[in-house]
Amino acid sequence: MESSTRGADHSVTTDSHAALLQTRLTAARDRAFVGREEELELFRTTLAGGPDSRPVLYLHGPGGIGKSTLLHRFAVEAQRAGRAVVTVDGRALEPTPEAFTAAAAAALTEPEAVLLVDTFERCQGLEGWLVHRFLPRIPLGTTVVVSGRDAPSPRWTADSAWTDLLHTVPLGDLAPHEAALLLRRRGVPERFHDALLCFTGGNPLALSLAAAVAVREGAASADWAPTQDVVSTLLCQLVGDLPGPEHRRALEVCAHAHVTSEALLRSVLGDRATDLFAWLRRQPFVESTHAGLCPHDAIREALGADLRWRDPDGFADMHRRLLQAQLDRIRTVSETQLLPAVAALLFLYRTDRQLSRLQVWDCEGQVRELLYEPAHREQVLRLARRAEGEDAAALVAFWLDRCPEAFRVYRSTRRDTVVAFSAWLRMQEPVGTDVDPVVAAAWTHVRAAGPLRAGDSVGIARFSVAPEEDAGATASPDLMQVRALGEILRADRLAWSFVVTPAEGHGDGRFLHFDMHSLPHRPQTGHRTHRLLAHDWRTHPVAPWLEERTRVMLSGAPDTGTTSDNGQLTVLSRAEFDSAVRDALRALRDPEQLRRNPLSRSRVVVDHEVSLDTALRNAVEALPKQRGGDKQHRALATTYLAGAPTQEAAARRLQLPFSTYRRHLSAAVRWVCDYLWQQEVNGADAPRPAECGRRLDSGSAAPAGW
Repeated sequence: MESSTRGADHSVTTDSHAALLQTRLTAARDRAFVGREEELELFRTTLAGGPDSRPVLYLHGPGGIGKSTLLHRFAVEAQRAGRAVVTVDGRALEPTPEAFTAAAAAALTEPEAVLLVDTFERCQGLEGWLVHRFLPRIPLGTTVVVSGRDAPSPRWTADSAWTDLLHTVPLGDLAPHEAALLLRRRGVPERFHDALLCFTGGNPLALSLAAAVAVREGAASADWAPTQDVVSTLLCQLVGDLPGPEHRRALEVCAHAHVTSEALLRSVLGDRATDLFAWLRRQPFVESTHAGLCPHDAIREALGADLRWRDPDGFADMHRRLLQAQLDRIRTVSETQLLPAVAALLFLYRTDRQLSRLQVWDCEGQVRELLYEPAHREQVLRLARRAEGEDAAALVAFWLDRCPEAFRVYRSTRRDTVVAFSAWLRMQEPVGTDVDPVVAAAWTHVRAAGPLRAGDSVGIARFSVAPEEDAGATASPDLMQVRALGEILRADRLAWSFVVTPAEGHGDGRFLHFDMHSLPHRPQTGHRTHRLLAHDWRTHPVAPWLEERTRVMLSGAPDTGTTSDNGQLTVLSRAEFDSAVRDALRALRDPEQLRRNPLSRSRVVVDHEVSLDTALRNAVEALPKQRGGDKQHRALATTYLAGAPTQEAAARRLQLPFSTYRRHLSAAVRWVCDYLWQQEVNGADAPRPAECGRRLDSGSAAPAGW
């Protein structure tokens, strides 16, 4: 397909009505066009033929990014400069050298013509021929612009002969102010702007489609959300046809995750991840970064909206798979990678009104988190003194001396100075309670509300200080909260977490996403009063908490900011736990008593998603696998699984002396208690034989009540 126009010919025809229509169309396009100032200036320089100009421009970018619109603008600029314009549209062209030559023939003869090639991805196979056969025949003074989704071949861009002749121009989103200007020119109500910009990411096609809907529905709606027609049109225009369903799933994973690595893709899609990752990175709407692949914002939002509408169960399954992969990563990454790992998890909840407040990805470039070093000491104490006075600085100095590894500092990238610091204290026993009233108050609450079991620990976000008037200090509190969340998610045997906030202000609301609640006691340090917020992770563990956040996000249900009490677990001391095991064994044939047993809300049952009856029977059936466990298993099974009316009757069935039977039963019960306790505190499927099997041959007396 070829068209050629020169100078003012576009406004001079034999049909005055057609001329008027062309004039109005040109004026409308002028009014609608926004941005692209750098590209326009580059094109004007090329037309003028300056010493630094290159006669061939290659525009590339994803669908809908505005390549065709920019080419139309180039055509207007060229015509106003008196240049003949020849256009070739790859959509209407048979991809052969003969067809291309016929469509572009005028550019080979017209002096100083401008050749505009649109949608070149439809005839990308001609690239080698174009470079080596066609373009060398173009007369000097001719300007060529090739536009397509795919970047030019490295063989072209790396060819030294083309170094001074080819200028490659990747075309990206409109800048935020340009996108907002486009919406205003389209008559979109201001109240819709933020929602439209969030959905489109500055993609011109997405902005135009969304703007049309917003203008049409603006008078009757207080909010804007993309209609399914908009989403479907966007996907068709931006993505096009996909090779198969696996490629669509790979793209959907890439759209939901913050950054997609091959390992992350494999965790969701399995063995084909290598091929699918290679396919993803070749797509023009997917950008390769140092951490992995990121799709264009409009692609990301459209794919997510389409999948949630088309297959909500599939979207939920993908979300949970990605969530588990990110949790696994958080628990294994190095210290320096913890914040990016937590940010990737939070990104999965970007539509959650609570967790989306922690937009750590917006902090990049403003501030860096660093491990505390002795060289930071005076800067940290100065910040503490400025924010909270000498008493606070003395407490900071105490903890710096006691556990410097608990501290993180935040360095402004603008001024290259420390502008904030935080400390996460991890303790297994009370330390510093005689010095720090805040830590003392936390331990007082632990002792009263839920004492620690052996191996449990307490985490306290003791200091979160950012007093500087600096962009880095403004961003630091988000990083501090993400750091605290990361410490919680990766902790082993964390029982309690506490966050310290000023008593005045709005401290509670900021921490609802941690499901943390204010304690009545307000400790004081110097003249400052503090609020303590607490969470018992044994009664409300991480997994149910995240599942609640997932439920709210997927369903759009009203968000209370807290985990349902129905998910609360029971926390027992070891003595209470053993007593509950003995009671449960006696009640194995009584479902109502088992339901009331505190073990029915323990980790033994909830984490393994089994009934208490099943958990007990699994433990009993594990006995024969232990050294010397056959005799103990028979004693236990005869007494409780077979339902012997008395222990004497059980001994007779086993044809054992009563004292021998009691010894076997006692050892078996102790083993079951140990076995289940290991699951309770460690979440393990089974304890090691060395931890529990050693009790099987003991001659210890039967527990009281047996």
